[in-house]
Amino acid sequence: MKFTKMHGLGNDYIYVNGFEEKVKNKSKAAKLVSDRHFGIGSDGLIFINPSRVADFEMEMYNSDGSRAEMCGNGIRCVAKYVYDFGLTEKTEISIETLGGIKYLNLNVSQGRVKEVTVDMGEPELVPANIPVISKLERVVSEDISVDGKVYQITAVSMGNPHAVVFYDGIDKMEIEKLGPKFENHNQFPNRINTEFVEVLDREHVSMRVWERGAGETLACGTGACAVTVACILNGLTESEVRVTLLGGDLLIQWNKENNRVYMTGPAETVFTGEIDLEESCS
Repeated sequence: MKFTKMHGLGNDYIYVNGFEEKVKNKSKAAKLVSDRHFGIGSDGLIFINPSRVADFEMEMYNSDGSRAEMCGNGIRCVAKYVYDFGLTEKTEISIETLGGIKYLNLNVSQGRVKEVTVDMGEPELVPANIPVISKLERVVSEDISVDGKVYQITAVSMGNPHAVVFYDGIDKMEIEKLGPKFENHNQFPNRINTEFVEVLDREHVSMRVWERGAGETLACGTGACAVTVACILNGLTESEVRVTLLGGDLLIQWNKENNRVYMTGPAETVFTGEIDLEESCS
């Protein structure tokens, strides 16, 4: 299987041209290639496929082999891949995901994509659609008991589910202990991505993320979008926010006029290669 390793702010995935490569067991392949000791090393596996409803389809798997709806960092890399490798000449493209069709604008310099702005769509705030179990119309600063302690969550779906927790001292928190407790909490029927956030000022926040099926990652684009929406819902920031993640910064805007969230950030190619899945799985 030919592949390209790419990352958005350190959130790294293995990308495969689904027009050319055929893989029988994609879930098993995702677990194999994601292993940082016995595989290539990544947060998951993404196939770039033909689509009947958009320019391309993004088929995404987490490092544990589970299927994922969307990834903001991953979709920027898909945009860079299709342009840089000649699958399209357009600088405005659409990509089908399990979280809906996304629309992207590509910033091209010297024949290569350097930065991508993604129309991430409308934030979903209805609990049943996120999904999160709640009796409220919106889960905004709602109490949740996790491992014997009460936290406040704001729940948002950006094509995949997020719980945002405002937390003092994220640099020192033991996210590897707390993250799984949120991810597998019975209040979240499909598990949850959890962002722990410190508000630095009204235009700048810092976050760490525990991703469902992957653990802590250096960046999460949908998570940064969910964080911005949560900050605005709680009256903590303006409508455009610089979100600092472990891997770098994303610029997120929630446009209240059309109720859409826009994410701007980089995408980078690391290397290309080929792996024998049959040999590696034997």
